[in-house]
Amino acid sequence: MAIIEKLRQLSIVGSIVVMPDFFVDRIIRLESKEKFFDALGKKAARGGGSVRGVPTADVKGGNAVNVAYCLAKLGVKVALFTVADEIGAAMIRQAFSQFGDKVTLRITSGKNGLTTAFEFPHEDTLVNVMMSDIGDNANFGPERLGSEADRAILKNADGVIVTNWASNQKGTELTEFAFRNSPSAFHFIDPADIDTRKQDFASSLEKLASMTDCLSINENECNSLADALGLGHLLGSNYSADEVKGAAKKIAGKVGISIDLHSKIGAAWSNGRESTFVHAIKVDAKTITGAGDSWDAADIIGYLAGLDPQERLLFANCCASLYIRDPQGEPPAMNKVFELVERVQ
Repeated sequence: MAIIEKLRQLSIVGSIVVMPDFFVDRIIRLESKEKFFDALGKKAARGGGSVRGVPTADVKGGNAVNVAYCLAKLGVKVALFTVADEIGAAMIRQAFSQFGDKVTLRITSGKNGLTTAFEFPHEDTLVNVMMSDIGDNANFGPERLGSEADRAILKNADGVIVTNWASNQKGTELTEFAFRNSPSAFHFIDPADIDTRKQDFASSLEKLASMTDCLSINENECNSLADALGLGHLLGSNYSADEVKGAAKKIAGKVGISIDLHSKIGAAWSNGRESTFVHAIKVDAKTITGAGDSWDAADIIGYLAGLDPQERLLFANCCASLYIRDPQGEPPAMNKVFELVERVQ
């Protein structure tokens, strides 16, 4: 059965639950970091001043909110658990209002995160470097999912995604609670940048492996986790498709969880025995902050629709490529992804 037909037959009975992080992102797009640093140096030498004409946008952010929004744009039912202050909560509600009752928002009161993301060319690609005030995302534990309504949402979930373990000191406890209370759901983790906590994360996987269906990581997270697992640095600066496949296979074999590894050249899947790779779709990137979140959203939909690994990676790559080519960073609707899938498969 074709990819599109399988996706059209997907039926979400409960919802895909996503948690926990929300950030307000300020994205600053630089022509080059060298020109930016030069401008800063000149202003500092004069005692300060304004650097004008820098394209800047304030947008909703955080892995959980981005993944939930991408899922909603793809037309599936979503339940988002997160934390925000009054202004942040209003921002979330406004963003998700277009989806009506397809989205359930469970926002607890607290301090959301704030991120300043610099996007600039580096070598032959566009990169982003983020500076973050984590806020109460740093301690989002099971106590924020304590109501009967919260537990009912988890119990009826088709899938549960826990994002940004790296920023959450209670990430392991939250993941255990969410997964144990959603026994019928597909369980998915995207830990975000674990480099400063890589040993802790590797240890946490020993607890979480038996209840986790998929661990989604990018090339940087792959190297951090591989180092922590004693596998060394698996991906150099000019890695190949075979190296990405091999890295996914080595990590999957070590942790006992299926690995989805998305990189700038393509994506790989492995269960520790088999592995497959699908090349990325080359596009002129307009935005990259949040690209991994759009990839994750399509990836879990692919799992729930019963796509095989090759089909699922192609579908996720198509979704991410449409996201990064959009100047406003707006994720695609499902019909747009279908159109691209038909062109490239």
